[in-house]
Amino acid sequence: MARIASGTIVTGLTAAALAAIGVLAWQASAAPDHTGKSHTAPSPATSAQPSTVASMPPSPQPVALPADSGHGKRVVYSLAQRRVWLVSAEDQVERGFTVTPGSVSPTPGTYTVTSRSERVTGTDGVPVEHVVRFAVVHGTTIGFSAAVNGSAQTPQTARKTGGVREQPADGTAMWQFALIGAKVIVVP
Repeated sequence: MARIASGTIVTGLTAAALAAIGVLAWQASAAPDHTGKSHTAPSPATSAQPSTVASMPPSPQPVALPADSGHGKRVVYSLAQRRVWLVSAEDQVERGFTVTPGSVSPTPGTYTVTSRSERVTGTDGVPVEHVVRFAVVHGTTIGFSAAVNGSAQTPQTARKTGGVREQPADGTAMWQFALIGAKVIVVP
């Protein structure tokens, strides 16, 4: 019976999130994006921590955190917006940025960071760093990473890739933020 209740709750939350994302996507499509990136300034509570978050200038127009994207400390990943937010325990966005997803994406839901690697070679053959893995879809591991050469583009390849590419500074911020067991919320 607990599974049915949990499934019902997840279904309701997913439906609400889809509606909210639709509204936010419509609003975002009307807003100019001059840089392609959004970096928010750290809150006073987090600026004392060692992080690259403080060294990044704030974006002229930060993109709003999706509604119904959870509570507490978490990583929020929007599939439609190709954007990630690092959210504090106090529900304050510490950093937001765009990403380039691989060819395989996770379904919306709640995940947990299961493993991390400082440097590896991605399934597309590109050396990557600050790999934070949180899901497996049909045998393809999904995780955030930054290409060592700074490239955010996923090369054209016939292979199934699950790397969600970040810029190096964003990858460093993710590495410092999302430790093993950290919550990752994927929204449509």
